[in-house]
Amino acid sequence: MMNALTVLVSVTVTVLAVIIFVAAYTKVIGPEADMGELKRIFEVRSGIGEIIRSAQTLEFEQLLDTGFQRELSDHVRVLGANAVILKNREVLYSTQPFKAIDIEKSLMLSDNTPNQDTLELDGTTFIFARADYSLHLGDEGVLLLLAPIELNTGFYLFLGIFTVGFFILSFLIMNFWVSYRFSRGIITPISRLRDASAKISEGDLSYEIAEDGDDEVRELSRTLELMRIKLKESVYLQQKYDENRKFLVSSISHDLKTPVTSIKGYIEGIIDGVAATPEKMEEYLETARSKTILVNAMIDDLLLYSKLDLNQIPYHFERTNLEQYFEDCVSDYRHQYERANIRLDLISELKEVVHVLIDRERLKRVVQNILDNAEKYMGKTDGQVAIHLRETRTSAIIEIRDNGKGIPENDLPHIFERFYRADPSRGSADGSGLGLAIAKQIVEGHDGKIWVRSTVGEGTGMMISLKKG
Repeated sequence: MMNALTVLVSVTVTVLAVIIFVAAYTKVIGPEADMGELKRIFEVRSGIGEIIRSAQTLEFEQLLDTGFQRELSDHVRVLGANAVILKNREVLYSTQPFKAIDIEKSLMLSDNTPNQDTLELDGTTFIFARADYSLHLGDEGVLLLLAPIELNTGFYLFLGIFTVGFFILSFLIMNFWVSYRFSRGIITPISRLRDASAKISEGDLSYEIAEDGDDEVRELSRTLELMRIKLKESVYLQQKYDENRKFLVSSISHDLKTPVTSIKGYIEGIIDGVAATPEKMEEYLETARSKTILVNAMIDDLLLYSKLDLNQIPYHFERTNLEQYFEDCVSDYRHQYERANIRLDLISELKEVVHVLIDRERLKRVVQNILDNAEKYMGKTDGQVAIHLRETRTSAIIEIRDNGKGIPENDLPHIFERFYRADPSRGSADGSGLGLAIAKQIVEGHDGKIWVRSTVGEGTGMMISLKKG
């Protein structure tokens, strides 16, 4: 399109330039010699053409009528032309004497050049037109009209040179402009891509690549920008993974130290003979076993949290009846709570069946962590835990409320942080400190929310909001 536009604009500009040039030339230098001659040539060509068309409607014998010849003579005289009537190349009538050789040359040239209407006779240029007639016995009749004209060949030569030269100049200028524009549309974006590639190779992934330039360059820019974003995400995930790994190593070293030391102490007691009786040895072994179970649970929590934090745990969502799901959860934990002398109830305030999209196993881990915390930090002999089910127009609300000792107000903003313990005195002997952090990760993986309400001395309520499904 741009190449076609280059030619079209060059032709248009050249035509306008020629028109302006001719107008200026004829006005300033020679209007009578040039424009007048052009006008006369046009009038002569039209006039003799009209005479020939009129004569072709007549018979050849009518051309020999003296009345017609007088009328023909008057018409051609007005045009400054001459008429010759011939039969078998013999002149029967002529408005002006011509040499026989000129007549022969005129017949020859006009017969052999059907697409040309000018000829040269004795250095004079004539516009000609002829009408041919087929006569009896194979004779041929011809009406030949000749009109002398004067052409300013110098002017027309100069005009031709001007036209060609101006067209070439305008074409070169347009071509240069198109090339420059295309160069800017390609070279500038490529330069930016080169700079961006250099920064990426240096590890700077914050340099955004703009999508500009022509189609192919724009597509290349888009591809490199996607590559930059993916590299940035990969680097971020790798950094986060490295941070988690370092953090986990540090946390494992710190939190596992107490139970491992305890296990070591009990085993050494058995080896050293401190547990001299079978009863004492059984007690030591059982304690070591319980500490081992705790260590295993802590390691599981650490690994699970790390995978959740890196989005490496897939979710398998199922459309689930909310009330039936928590009836199963209460049934699973009722016996454990009865042994701890804690009452566990399910209170449904749902007016109709409510379904949610959940990963049943992952959400059960959330309920487990909350119920384990409620049991662990109850601190009362008449403990009560109730799971309340409510709904809004778009969400299902689950509240797990206990009547335990509650959480101090200063600790509430931090209880979902990893390794945070509201009661530092309990240490790592009671768990990994990741239970609520894991619960938060899983709930957010369900596009839900989890928060807490608590009053010291009255109890704690863990609130979970899930979208209806």
